[in-house]
Amino acid sequence: MSITHNDDREISIQEGDGRFSLRQAKGLVKTFNRPVAWIYWTDFLVSIITGHVLFNALLFSDRWLAGSTAFTLTVKASLYCAVVPLFLRSVMFTHELVHLPKDGFRGFRIVWNLLCGIPFMIPSFMYYPHVDHHRRKSYGTEEDGEYLNLSHQPPRAIVIYMLLTLITPFAGFLRFAVIAPIGWVFPRIRNVMFHRASSMVMDIMYFRPDAGKAVRRMMFMQELACFGVCMFIALRNPLQGKFFDPLWVQAYFVSLGLLIMNNIRTLGAHRWTGDGSELSFQEQLLDSCDYPHRPWFTELWGPIGTRYHATHHLFPSIPYHNLGKAHRALMAGLPADSPLRETVKVSLLGELAVLWSRASAVAAREKANKSAHRNSDKTNEGKKPTRRDVA
Repeated sequence: MSITHNDDREISIQEGDGRFSLRQAKGLVKTFNRPVAWIYWTDFLVSIITGHVLFNALLFSDRWLAGSTAFTLTVKASLYCAVVPLFLRSVMFTHELVHLPKDGFRGFRIVWNLLCGIPFMIPSFMYYPHVDHHRRKSYGTEEDGEYLNLSHQPPRAIVIYMLLTLITPFAGFLRFAVIAPIGWVFPRIRNVMFHRASSMVMDIMYFRPDAGKAVRRMMFMQELACFGVCMFIALRNPLQGKFFDPLWVQAYFVSLGLLIMNNIRTLGAHRWTGDGSELSFQEQLLDSCDYPHRPWFTELWGPIGTRYHATHHLFPSIPYHNLGKAHRALMAGLPADSPLRETVKVSLLGELAVLWSRASAVAAREKANKSAHRNSDKTNEGKKPTRRDVA
């Protein structure tokens, strides 16, 4: 599955005195659309294999580590801090799978699922709904499962979104180890599972649209493989008479670290100013963020091009390894007053603080409205009823 940006229309938007021409922008980045296969293979294989090696080094560290407790803990913490970003980088290739051309990358899709998607219980079929996040008419609406109107909700919405990471690993295991096999037997449960529990999204109320038979077949095959992984994880030690497996704890905390990093990145990817209604091209453009500064750091939390989220939303067909080049070409070639420059942000933490500030303002307004309502009720209670009130 892939999506492209084939609209060659001249789209101009007004932002102050600046105008944005999509045709001009396309001309600046037209040489960056071709994905280079060897970059994908090398980047992914180095990341995932190194991640697996370090994960197992951490799992069996008690066998080869010797020395003081402080030294042992330092080594384990270092391994953990290396594994999480390596696995996050590997996982984020699922985003590229949606945007890559249908032809030429079939082998890469299979290998990604075998080494990453299936072992991590996030097979590629779960990210297919990502296409709705790029459709102009569905972006930011209830049809977009990757959007929450966080700038229109109090801070508790952000807190809940982050706290859900604590149960997500258990939910993933339950989905493939228990619910999936039940769904294989009972079609009604399978349909509910497909619509409500088969998408990697932010909105837990998201309803996945129907899909064709090919997607359903792929879903079944990947579910079957994930079920096998779940059984291995659950029974690896108990079948040997050991009723506890350190893998359970390590897998949970590595998953938790990965989820926290990704959720924080996601909170900074957009400004979340949509209110649930359809957004204009201008509003969608200005709702996304680019983080081109300090690549040595931003690439850790925003790997595989995700730190260039505004550029990606403008040109989703540009492969991740060219997004930085495309961003620089746009900044060099577009007018100084181009509204695209407003999408460039310096600090992820700074944008998170701005998001929290907007959410806090919403909470303050809600509190003021409730207080005014209570005062109004008290005033009405204290008033002497008139003949009209009695009537």
